Amino acid sequence: MMQKLQRFGGAMFTPVLLFAFSGIILAIAIMLQNTLIVGSIANSGTMWANFWSIVESGGWTVFNQMELLFVIGLPLGLAKKASGRAALESVVVYMTFNNFVGKILDLMGPTFGVDFTQEAGGNSGIKMIAGIKTLDTNLIGAILVAAIVVWLHNRFFETKLPDFLGIFQGSSLVVMIGFFLMLPLAFLTAWGWPIIQGLISSMQGFLASSGTLGVWLYVFLERLLIPTGMHHFIYQPFIYGPAVVEGGITAYWLNNLSDFASSTVPLKELFPAGGFGLHNVSKIFAPLGIAAAFYATADSAKKKKTLALLIPTALTAVLAGITEPFEFTFLFIAPQLFLIHAALAATLGATVYAFGVVGDVGSGLITMVTQFIIPMSINHLGTVLTLIGTGLAFSVIYFFVFRFVILKFDIKTPGRELEEEVKMYSKKDYRERQANGKTAPAGGAYANSAAHYLVGLGGTANIADVTNCATRLRVSVKDENLVKEDGFFKAAGAHGVVRKGKAFQVIVGLDVPQVRDAFEDEMKRDPIVVDTDSQTEPSV
Repeated sequence: MMQKLQRFGGAMFTPVLLFAFSGIILAIAIMLQNTLIVGSIANSGTMWANFWSIVESGGWTVFNQMELLFVIGLPLGLAKKASGRAALESVVVYMTFNNFVGKILDLMGPTFGVDFTQEAGGNSGIKMIAGIKTLDTNLIGAILVAAIVVWLHNRFFETKLPDFLGIFQGSSLVVMIGFFLMLPLAFLTAWGWPIIQGLISSMQGFLASSGTLGVWLYVFLERLLIPTGMHHFIYQPFIYGPAVVEGGITAYWLNNLSDFASSTVPLKELFPAGGFGLHNVSKIFAPLGIAAAFYATADSAKKKKTLALLIPTALTAVLAGITEPFEFTFLFIAPQLFLIHAALAATLGATVYAFGVVGDVGSGLITMVTQFIIPMSINHLGTVLTLIGTGLAFSVIYFFVFRFVILKFDIKTPGRELEEEVKMYSKKDYRERQANGKTAPAGGAYANSAAHYLVGLGGTANIADVTNCATRLRVSVKDENLVKEDGFFKAAGAHGVVRKGKAFQVIVGLDVPQVRDAFEDEMKRDPIVVDTDSQTEPSV
């Protein structure tokens, strides 16, 4: 069950990757239409304002159609075969579902306690999705329907029908079954979702008033669950869903960015629910202190090598907000440090919230500058300085806490670990592979690493399933005893390996989509035969 949830969480991250760029574009476009920032050139009707208004309209695309992104993205990540066709089936079935719901409420809205004559948007609970007026089931409805379609696709896509019914097999069969399943689901949604909307509204009020403790628990759980891949289930309902504000914190923040920037009322009063957008603060400030502690405690002979490891991973975390490569450099060496990190990250988020900082600060320095620092510096400079000052203070706290714990318990963090003797492919391996009629790994810059990981995982014959999340290659194997030690994977550039029974996660980094493609290409070639006795070198 855990493996399936991890796979599901990884698939959900696929559409989320599109939000960062759109968020930056929106922040810039909105900022450049603000007369307080750029002056009278941004007055309504000017060529400048019109141009950036056009840019802004494009930036809203992914946020206005989030449901469709997940309806397409989940099948791409979860379908076991023909994922492109699964995505098409998912869209058709989801649109069918919304048409059913819309027509049911148009005819019988009062029966279900819904005034369907209202305009979509606002607090109506109604939304226009791809031109269809329907209930706003947000990401929950999209994910539920997509999950149903993925199950149908994996179960029925390859079902062989009699020749005279051949036109109805494949995607047609999946959509047909989905059509009839959506009808009762639509009635159930029309009856039950307005009740759920009421509960969500109550939860919004509770969380918005839960104060500093609520923010601390939220951030702590989000960080703590990163190793399981289930942290997406914590933050996505808040950031992209209706957990505290309609449409999610990111969309709400960008929608009101100009108003917040122009107002002199404290941000915490303007947007009290914005405390749940502070889980990203630690992504910028924690890596500075942790990296400094690792470098300071590294053996003198290994400091240069340690620095070469820390700089790219720390920069990735600080600038882009992708912390997993950085965190996984020490998570499995010293899990106690990761627990400390989760607690400190939660304390940082809760502290800046207590000091009046709220809002979508962005998942990295680039987005923080565009979405928070520059626009909020107009009338909320004190809040901006509080965020930066508190964050840097916590960088220092991270350094001293990590340094103390590492030295006190002699933890083998990067630069202090025992040497591991591992090898990549040698010239001899390459020549033997060619002599046996097998070609060298092909497929671009990621082919060698992918082929190396395939060997480490026991070869093609040992692979049961492959997928990925933001930074991890997730692989299910048939025999876990054939999987090599972590050092073998690190030799190809991996940051580490998560092991849970037959489920393995190779921590690759931001290149994981390309590595996965190369990995699957390598699997299609002649299987690599692994020497299961030595478990150190591939043999062919």
